[in-house]
Amino acid sequence: MKPFVVLAGPIHADGIKLLESEARVLVSSEETEAGMLKVAQEAEGILFRAKPACTRSLMAGCKQLKVVGRHGVGLDTIDLKAATDLGIAVVHAPGSNSNSVAEHAIMLMLALAKQAVVVDRRTRMADWGKSRSQGLLEMNGKTLGIIGVGNIGRRVAKTAGALGMRVIAYDKYVPAEELRNRGVEPMPDMASVLRAADVVTCHTPHTPETHHMINAESVAQMKDGVIFINTSRGKIQDENALLAGLESGKIRAAGIDVFEEEPVSSDSRLLQLENVIVSPHIAGVTEETTRGTALQVAAEMLRVLRGEKPQVLGNPDLWPKLGHLK
Repeated sequence: MKPFVVLAGPIHADGIKLLESEARVLVSSEETEAGMLKVAQEAEGILFRAKPACTRSLMAGCKQLKVVGRHGVGLDTIDLKAATDLGIAVVHAPGSNSNSVAEHAIMLMLALAKQAVVVDRRTRMADWGKSRSQGLLEMNGKTLGIIGVGNIGRRVAKTAGALGMRVIAYDKYVPAEELRNRGVEPMPDMASVLRAADVVTCHTPHTPETHHMINAESVAQMKDGVIFINTSRGKIQDENALLAGLESGKIRAAGIDVFEEEPVSSDSRLLQLENVIVSPHIAGVTEETTRGTALQVAAEMLRVLRGEKPQVLGNPDLWPKLGHLK
């Protein structure tokens, strides 16, 4: 009998078709752990999206579980240690949305520099007064500071370079020479980036180390009038500190795709500010990436279910324990 795979939410039809070629597939609408446990107790694979989180208790309750898939890049909603302890492989789709997120970050930067939303609204109101051209910037000659230079950061750097920007960056886990190869000027620490950059953009995962790395201290280190962009994870920013920076003028403008709590409340003060452009955690969501992510993670799950080594294993410490895989 084909293995049983549960999808915690719909994915692109081509991804479902690929899974169905070798597995029995159930697309679930359950968003709670209890609900998922009801439908996935016999599952050998579960593909997670936004909800529910992949917890130790959920995985332990699915006794047949061999592989967990994450429809996306980040693994912050999956308990990797628990998966390793339980002998469950974790696969995902790194790089699948890199172009999309990089383009979104550049889009936010340019929209803020040109005040695109405000200009659009004033034009629709037939406001052609002198204020229509005040405060508009060009990025040529400005300095872009990138925090985190992985697949996304390097693409942002390439595009920013084409705009004539100086690109500086900090990434604790990438050697200086490799950072140069990725098209950026390495800086010794994050504070050095913050002090020099006209635009700061974040491209790091959310970990205990990066939690609230954008806080009151780091905002104080930023150059006066900086533009701040975050398309990575909401919990890397302390939104109270970000709000204070925006209201004081320390931060000229911000483009935010991710929030500490999602969905963000419509009462959030950030959403009331004219110098903020927001989007609902969709930087990595395009027609192209939706299909590519689904196909990539589905293929990885099937490799595990066939007894083969996945090309990308989110919990590599598990590999020595999986002697049954080829």
